[in-house]
Amino acid sequence: MKNYLKISGLALIALVGMMSCSKNDDAAMEGESYNTSFEVTDAPIDNAEVEAVFVTIANVSVDGKSLEGFTATTINLAALVNGKTEALGNLDLQAKSYSSIVFELDFDKDVNGDAPGCYVEKANGEKDALMASSNKITITDKFEVLANATNVIVIDFDLRKTIKEEKDGLSSDFNFVTMAELTAGIRTVNAELTGKISGSANDANNTSDKIIVYAYEKGTFNADVETQGKGESEVTFANAVTSAEVKNLSGSYSLDFLEEGEYELIFASYKEDDNSEFYFNALLNVESTTGLNLGAIEVSSALQISANVTVTGTK
Repeated sequence: MKNYLKISGLALIALVGMMSCSKNDDAAMEGESYNTSFEVTDAPIDNAEVEAVFVTIANVSVDGKSLEGFTATTINLAALVNGKTEALGNLDLQAKSYSSIVFELDFDKDVNGDAPGCYVEKANGEKDALMASSNKITITDKFEVLANATNVIVIDFDLRKTIKEEKDGLSSDFNFVTMAELTAGIRTVNAELTGKISGSANDANNTSDKIIVYAYEKGTFNADVETQGKGESEVTFANAVTSAEVKNLSGSYSLDFLEEGEYELIFASYKEDDNSEFYFNALLNVESTTGLNLGAIEVSSALQISANVTVTGTK
């Protein structure tokens, strides 16, 4: 009986010890951090008058912590298309979901001390200052930090959705959209969890002066809604995840940093008026050259999908 009690006691002590170790291991795992870098990119703005869009970023923080290695910078967002990015800084973060990145902009001066700090550079060389109701932009789009992975968080500052043009006769004035639209126009993704759709569009019948291809989550495109403009700033194709301009010479395009899921591609025709400004003309009928279903393209991480199309006319 004594031996039985001794054995039982030892077993209980061992069990308690194992549970304690397990809890400590779990706590260590929960507290472990992973170096996470942050980069910025852009989807193109569909305005021929815009040559460049410069923003001066004074600070970037995630959950209240400023990025390490970051210094104030003035970036031409319009140059960061087709998968190009610019590094901002990094942080050690635990593996979980985040949904609070704050960009602090300097509207007054760029990093060289010249005014303004944020502006559109027009094709004629003129600078048009960009302003918003607040210099702090809070991005609430969720992103995931993964354990034991190369975490690169890409912030897509979609100029087509975040810059508006206000016309007064022959002159025009550019500005940021409303704060709500500005927040909604910026998305964040972990590059490790994204894929890419690229290809070419053959417009042999010259239906368009410019073609823009929009990527939508499957089943979310509504032609009547998307082509009419949405919100106070009347942003067209507002629900597109991202977009790309079809290059005139090569006919190529690239839709980058797409999160895993199914997408449909929408091709839109734009015409150029006498003032060299582009306006929406029509949606395009296109056919895949390889039989790919353009209404249900499955994207998975680290996968590049080729979607070559021929334009057959307008809708």
